[in-house]
Amino acid sequence: MRVILNIIWLVFAGFWLAISYTIAGIVMLILIITIPFGLQAFKLASYALWPFGRTVVRKSSAGAGSVIGNIIWIVLAGWWIALEHLVTGVLLAITIIGLPLAVANFKMIPIAFAPFGREIVPVDSVAGTRS
Repeated sequence: MRVILNIIWLVFAGFWLAISYTIAGIVMLILIITIPFGLQAFKLASYALWPFGRTVVRKSSAGAGSVIGNIIWIVLAGWWIALEHLVTGVLLAITIIGLPLAVANFKMIPIAFAPFGREIVPVDSVAGTRS
């Protein structure tokens, strides 16, 4: 089922969202100081292409650097990419078939807004650790 949802996602939302993340990443690679932000954008682009079967977890090693990085990220790109997820999610929610895709978009809003201090992992690796 994950493969089918990912293929539908790729056609209706994932491709365009990944392009947006990639463009943001390329723009951020222009300056040396913003390279870490560009790398985050590329990580999120891969997640936007194939989200079903993966989830986002907080890194236990995240600290003050993640907070500072997230503040800068929000100013440079986070707010408009989170807004793009919101708009795409609302458009996908118009149809019954698009509802799972809309939910996936809404789940991406927090990481699109503040990606530092989080990592993308397979759902299977997290399911065994929850109690």
